[in-house]
Amino acid sequence: MTATDKQLEEYLKNHFIHKSNWLRAAVLGANDGILSTASIAIGMAAASDLRSPVVLATLAGLVAGALSMAAGEYVSVSSQTDVEKADIDREQQELSEMPELELQLLAKIYENRGLKKETALKVAEELTAHDALGAHVRDELGINEISQANPIQAALASGGAFTIGGLLPFLVTLFLPLESMEYSLYGFALFFLILLGAISAHTGGSSIPKAIGRIVFWGTVAMGLTALVGHFFGVNMA
Repeated sequence: MTATDKQLEEYLKNHFIHKSNWLRAAVLGANDGILSTASIAIGMAAASDLRSPVVLATLAGLVAGALSMAAGEYVSVSSQTDVEKADIDREQQELSEMPELELQLLAKIYENRGLKKETALKVAEELTAHDALGAHVRDELGINEISQANPIQAALASGGAFTIGGLLPFLVTLFLPLESMEYSLYGFALFFLILLGAISAHTGGSSIPKAIGRIVFWGTVAMGLTALVGHFFGVNMA
């Protein structure tokens, strides 16, 4: 049975690489939201005997972190987009100035991938006739729809995920007893990180135990060091 074009497109969408751009930004944002906000709260809880400084510092960290993540992701991905656009413009100029050399280069790329020399040249000629710039952008520069950057999507995913992740430890500072706040924050943050690691690994089709182990280890290190700073440099704010 021969598959239709629509069936082939649906089949290709099943691959996890299509989710890599937004998934990376969302996981990074949520992980930072949980970890940085919880670490700030733990440090303040270790340094203060009052709830209000802990809540205020955690809220400030949440707001500043979400804005910083969104802005940083937007600037970073925009820079990547600028580089991609500059390369595409340069490739277009090279195609107009030396088309034969570009054709030979494209053929050589296909030959290096395993095609026979004659076949590689034939493929290069047919793709050049169909869409020369598209072929070179995809196969020479390595830019395609999957890997191409989207600054707004990345910024929204990262900033929104940071906010959601940061709200979880912030709620802990509002409602749980101050006496055991450090341990509550650590326990809940660890639970949230494990949940995030499992969800992101499942969504991306990777190993769940490996993702959980990595996120738990580095989360514990970060929160533990922040708690030590709070204990060593803490002051009584009563």
